[in-house]
Amino acid sequence: MTKTVINSDKAPAAIGTYSQAIKAGNTVYMSGQIPLDPKTMELVEGFEAQTVQVFENLKSVAEAAGGSFKDIVKLNIFLTDLSHFAKVNEIMGRYFEQPYPARAAIGVAALPKGAQVEMDAILVIE
Repeated sequence: MTKTVINSDKAPAAIGTYSQAIKAGNTVYMSGQIPLDPKTMELVEGFEAQTVQVFENLKSVAEAAGGSFKDIVKLNIFLTDLSHFAKVNEIMGRYFEQPYPARAAIGVAALPKGAQVEMDAILVIE
């Protein structure tokens, strides 16, 4: 099996020993994205802005892989405060239409750089 590294200049550069995404066959495994502005590599402020930035970062990586949000089959959302769950649903509705991907929303104690939200995804590109 061949693994292809996916990289987008429109998403934050990896800040560790990982790739933004790896394509294996027609499946793309996207690494977690936190709400870093790809130009400044700084966190954006406020929960809604952070959530939008994460979706934009994921979108950029998906596009670099030759896909889109329509190709996402699994989305994992990590939140430091589960009281934001309804807001995540509302914002997610701006980016996805039915059929929605399978999803998990998980409460965590902390995220890198003090982010309030992180997401990763799996795409299948036909």
